[in-house]
Amino acid sequence: MVVGAGEHGPAVVPDPTRTAPGRGAHLHPDPACFDLAVRRKAFPRALRAQGGLDLGPLETYLHDLPEPPAAPAQ
Repeated sequence: MVVGAGEHGPAVVPDPTRTAPGRGAHLHPDPACFDLAVRRKAFPRALRAQGGLDLGPLETYLHDLPEPPAAPAQ
């Protein structure tokens, strides 16, 4: 993910190919990790962005990812 242009100003946008310019950060593709990062206000700190960031594009991207396959039972 990187800081990019959103509809209402700076936004956290997904960068699955890791080729976008700028400072990037990694987030596990798990809603629980996203929620924890939001609660800890980790996005502005990790991306060194001042002010508010729109998290909508990243949240939409994570929501649209396919579910990972379940681990086999042992």
